[in-house]
Amino acid sequence: MGLFDFLTQEIAIDLGTANTLIIHNDKVVVDEPSIVAIDRTTGRIIAVGKQAMMMHGKTHENIETVRPLKDGVIADFEAAEQMIKGMIRMISSGSKVFTPSLRMVICIPSGITEVEKRAVRDSAEHAGAKEVYLIHEPMAAAIGIGIDVEEPMGNMIIDIGGGTSEIAVIALGGIVCDQSIRVAGDAFTTDIWDYMRRQHNILIGERTAERIKIEVGSALPELDNAPPDFAVHGRDLMTGIPKEITVSYPEIAHALDKSISKIEEAILKALEITPPELSADIFRTGIYLTGGGALLRGLDKRISMKTKLPVHVAEDPLRAVVRGTGIALKIFIVTNSFSTSR
Repeated sequence: MGLFDFLTQEIAIDLGTANTLIIHNDKVVVDEPSIVAIDRTTGRIIAVGKQAMMMHGKTHENIETVRPLKDGVIADFEAAEQMIKGMIRMISSGSKVFTPSLRMVICIPSGITEVEKRAVRDSAEHAGAKEVYLIHEPMAAAIGIGIDVEEPMGNMIIDIGGGTSEIAVIALGGIVCDQSIRVAGDAFTTDIWDYMRRQHNILIGERTAERIKIEVGSALPELDNAPPDFAVHGRDLMTGIPKEITVSYPEIAHALDKSISKIEEAILKALEITPPELSADIFRTGIYLTGGGALLRGLDKRISMKTKLPVHVAEDPLRAVVRGTGIALKIFIVTNSFSTSR
């Protein structure tokens, strides 16, 4: 068995728009931002993940930072391939003499097209994978939070990632109905950036907008545990001079309102097309929230008010999908078959 382990490495990847997570030997060994820094003159990758993120928005003309995924799918094929390679290298810092063959399970959005699916598979194969299997994000999230997906019981999962929000009703080991919209964490960041420009005449970077979302992001203008106001630094659009302003969570709730309303519409649409027997199950079990978007203050309460259903935020929602992908990898190894791979 030791020899087999040496020859083949099994890894589960949550290839996300904002972050990429990798599980190896039942442990999350990589949790890095999905970004690479490229030397424009040579085309060489000079940094991957956190190191590249530190350069984002601060580069000169010879260095470019690229986010290979957009709206949950690969937008830059070569950068995605290099990013996957770089992150796989982070798994083992041991001998580079022998490179084991890789068996990968990668999660993908449920609304992905065949062409986009092919791009994910090709990028993984070019990065060194001998076998690639795909699993849909809502299914991985459901497995990751401990739901028995094989049961004849309906469960609704909402996975709000960086590029897409996936809403799916799962029963008997499959997705019965789903909605996938390209409104998620990145859209929230853009909303904040736009609000700061329009409302406060201040230009901020993407990383600052992300920081505002984390510190004072809210789905509701009134919260029980209100976060303190947050000091924001940017460039005054009128004078061009650096400036500091303070923002509060009700302001950000107002800025995010339109995007959150689009997610609510998609949830209602998914509930509308759910078979009645499964609707009865969802009434009893409620809705499960996963993904980074689940951490937005008051989002569970807002969805609950809209749907009149209980909403449960998963424990460690950021890692629910990758945990489920890791469990799916084990199932594949045991059964050598995988219903969601094609």
